[in-house]
Amino acid sequence: MTSLALPAQSRSSLWRMEIMAMLALAWPMVMTNLGQIAMTTTDVLMVGRLGPDAIAAAALGTSLYFLPTIFGIGLVTATSPMAARELGRNRFAVRETRRTIRQGLWLAILYSVPAWIFLWNAEAIFLLMGQSPELAAGAGAYVRALQWATLPFHAYLVLRSFISALERPGWALVVVAFAIVFNILANWLLIFGHFGFPAMGVPGSGAATTLSSTLMFLGLAAVVAWKAPFRRYHIFGRFWRSDWPRFVALLKLGLPIAAILTFEVSIFNAAAFLIGLIGTDSLAAHAIAMQIASVTFMVPMGLGQAVTVRVGLAFGGEDKAGVTRAGWTAFVMGVLFMGVAALVMIVFPGLLIGAFIDLGDPANARVVDLAIVFLAVAGLFQIVDGAQAVASGMLRGLQDTTIPMIYAAIGYWGIGLPLGALLAFHFNMGGLGIWIGLFAGLAVVAVLLVYRWTRRDTFKPAPLPEDVVVAVH
Repeated sequence: MTSLALPAQSRSSLWRMEIMAMLALAWPMVMTNLGQIAMTTTDVLMVGRLGPDAIAAAALGTSLYFLPTIFGIGLVTATSPMAARELGRNRFAVRETRRTIRQGLWLAILYSVPAWIFLWNAEAIFLLMGQSPELAAGAGAYVRALQWATLPFHAYLVLRSFISALERPGWALVVVAFAIVFNILANWLLIFGHFGFPAMGVPGSGAATTLSSTLMFLGLAAVVAWKAPFRRYHIFGRFWRSDWPRFVALLKLGLPIAAILTFEVSIFNAAAFLIGLIGTDSLAAHAIAMQIASVTFMVPMGLGQAVTVRVGLAFGGEDKAGVTRAGWTAFVMGVLFMGVAALVMIVFPGLLIGAFIDLGDPANARVVDLAIVFLAVAGLFQIVDGAQAVASGMLRGLQDTTIPMIYAAIGYWGIGLPLGALLAFHFNMGGLGIWIGLFAGLAVVAVLLVYRWTRRDTFKPAPLPEDVVVAVH
């Protein structure tokens, strides 16, 4: 019996239960995302004590490291909707879930190899980009220490997808909390050489991040191996056993997700580059507004991760009403939160900007004025950004990723960036024009994704791997 055939009181109870389940699943994911931001913030603060050259080297190195990392995040994210769908179809699908997570770990390993090769040549890449030899050398040394974080970080994400599919994401938050403390200590020891450790400078921060990522993976691996209810899945049992149909299915699902994330992140990088051409004040104001927006974005991002699981579970159980409840519950939560965040940005811009820059210093007046304008647009930007983040997670739960990838390419690079550049340089709107372009691109993607969601009954999902062929075990 569907919820449509239930009394109104019963239907409202189901919606209340969905709201509570969504909150319980999403808040640890939101906090985990904020914790990972806290780790990168710690790196910047620690390296900043070495001077502006060190900050520049770390910033340049991080920007390169982030390119293969964001693509890899998209690839391994495919484990979440696939595992959720397996568990939704059968809550005791131990073998199928184990196979999915195992192949996700395989994917993390195999992807890390070309990523390592690319990042090992960071200095040569920076020289080809026209960077000074000194900066290229410093950034290259930093990346060579940081690049080894690639494998443990992506493997950690696979395990996080597993415990999230079981609706137990809190352990990832616990692990990240310990990693933050460890990262602060490791940065302090390896950058400055305290207690007999070598003073490595900027590469020490990269080494600290690698060690912290390794700790995150090992910590979550220990939880998965020994803690109920995870241990009965024996995730690491017979790890060498292949399941190529499932591996291919993960690739088919993950590649479009990786492309979506790459399109989204790259448009923000391109926007920063274009604003840098306008002037230093505009770039500083853009950085402040974007940092504020990035923090609030962690909430719809966490909701998007949670709704992927909730929709996936309902989808696997062929519960259409459950799919509807899960999707719209997360969407309304995300948009409402971002609406409140937008109101704060528009009404109290000085309070937010003052956390980054001295509002009373006359030398900062131009930056403050620009940041206030950018935050006003960021308020509207917040709402559509939150909408597209949650809607994308809703569709991932249905394993629908290819069409959303096309939407992302159209919205971000076909509309958002060209419009922003046109307004900024042809109509002399400066940084404001870039921000309007970002808003337009995100709005287009949000509308298209929501429209796709409303048409979800018209497309056929991909079959699960075991529906195609039984892998040899």
